[in-house]
Amino acid sequence: MVPADIYSKLNAEFGEAILAFEEIPVEPFIKVAPESIVAVSKYLKEEPDLKFDALMCLSGVDSGETLTVVYHLHSTEHRHKIVLKVEVPKDNPYMPTVEGIWMTANWHEREAYDLFGIIFDNHSDLRRILLPDDWVGHPLLKDYKPPEFYHDMPISFEARKE
Repeated sequence: MVPADIYSKLNAEFGEAILAFEEIPVEPFIKVAPESIVAVSKYLKEEPDLKFDALMCLSGVDSGETLTVVYHLHSTEHRHKIVLKVEVPKDNPYMPTVEGIWMTANWHEREAYDLFGIIFDNHSDLRRILLPDDWVGHPLLKDYKPPEFYHDMPISFEARKE
């Protein structure tokens, strides 16, 4: 099944929750409303014609105005793939977890939380995965300002010069 067919199937099933389809990029993507990501994901996994059984990657992106979660899905049986994108506002970065659908989302969502501050509601263990628990901020945000010191140790290049 090609991405346009997958989009048509999702649009027929979810209507306005499917916000857009972009076929021009290298990897076509479907934009989904945040509140519908669990239902759409469950459908993509369970629908016999789709069977997206693998979440290959889940990434965060800071696009300046919003934060985007990008899901790369693959069907082992049908050998097709699709990309989903969900945007949330930077000042309220909440969205539902999909770890109940694909267990690999557990660590991927923790990484997006750690580096971008995206909060996945109902996640079983949403805590930092790469940075120390007492780290302040989310370093992959465009407006992030790194501290000069962490526990009295210099961490910026400028601080090391002194």
